[in-house]
Amino acid sequence: MSTIPKIILGSGKDQSPKRFHPWIFSGAISKMTGELADGDVVEVYSNKNEYLCTGHYQKGSIAVRIFSFNQVEPDTTFWKDKIQKAYDYRKAIGLIGREDTNVYRLVYGEGDGMPGLIIDFYNGTAVIQCHSIGMHREVEKIVQALKEIYGSGLKAVYDKSKESLSDRYGDKLANTYLFGEDKEKQVLEYGNKIKVDWEEGQKTGFFIDQRENRKLVGQYAKDKKVLDCFCYAGGFSVYALKAGATEVHSVDSSKTAIKLTDDNIQLNFGEGAKQKSHVADAFDFLKDNQGQYDLMVVDPPAFAKHRDARHQAVMGYKRLNALAIQGVKPGGLIFTFSCSQVVDKYLFHGAITAAAIETGRTVRILQYLSQPADHPISIYHPEGEYLKGMILFVE
Repeated sequence: MSTIPKIILGSGKDQSPKRFHPWIFSGAISKMTGELADGDVVEVYSNKNEYLCTGHYQKGSIAVRIFSFNQVEPDTTFWKDKIQKAYDYRKAIGLIGREDTNVYRLVYGEGDGMPGLIIDFYNGTAVIQCHSIGMHREVEKIVQALKEIYGSGLKAVYDKSKESLSDRYGDKLANTYLFGEDKEKQVLEYGNKIKVDWEEGQKTGFFIDQRENRKLVGQYAKDKKVLDCFCYAGGFSVYALKAGATEVHSVDSSKTAIKLTDDNIQLNFGEGAKQKSHVADAFDFLKDNQGQYDLMVVDPPAFAKHRDARHQAVMGYKRLNALAIQGVKPGGLIFTFSCSQVVDKYLFHGAITAAAIETGRTVRILQYLSQPADHPISIYHPEGEYLKGMILFVE
């Protein structure tokens, strides 16, 4: 008989886990056995004492993040099997073992059946970012699993969870190497050299989710003057230059981001690249530089992280894209994105439509864009789809 603490759901509250959704909300809980601490492993039962699932408990709206719908003992072997499946999936889709690409997302939370866990692989260094206390409490098992799966292919493991966990837990942590150390911090993405700062940079160090969209920009950038807004490490700028853009302007409000962009331009092209970096607010830059660019990339950070900020975010996307649509040259292209999870693709489409109406220009949607295959969306967890994008053709 299992000794794992139990959570009992209220009457009629068992339909969500029976449909394999990986979250149990606090309002669905009828009672709990014993005193539970944040991060404890729990088993969830219906009010008829029917086993439903196993997951990590944490105080908050999402009370349980489910990692198994079978009764299990989550030991090192369990986590190795889960991560091995994630690894095998990346190998099956052609991301592991490539000569031109050695950066990818190894674990994408709910999409890989491990809610609260992100692991990004950077040319031998695995960067772990936990978004639940339960997952962080499993981190030693996860590191051991990574060592066994990658063998000599693993140079280092870096834990970057401090900022992604609740203050009551994260304040006690430090971002640190859990295994080895990697001072090179350089990767290849489709043959492009990228310097990645996972210690001080945003997220885990680089926005891996835009890999396929960066490649797509390269297909359109030849002989065009390109603007890369919110450029961060300059990934889109590098691809555009490699593809033969006549000139690229990279814009970010962060001096640190612009330094990273300049380093990546230097790394790939040396001196004399047809590129200029600007430390500037993207909204202001777009206002002041109308009619100059044949292709624009508009890839802002999340405008909303919670539902109560959603309306304000939609208005922000409308305002930003109105400036871009108004400012691009006739016959120009705009790659526009939203990574706000609470702004779904329909709301984002509505914001872009409203922006186009405001400008009065003729706008066509050439293509809808999303996150790549190493950020898989579980069919039972549509919330995992967070990256939305469009390619717009503006007359």
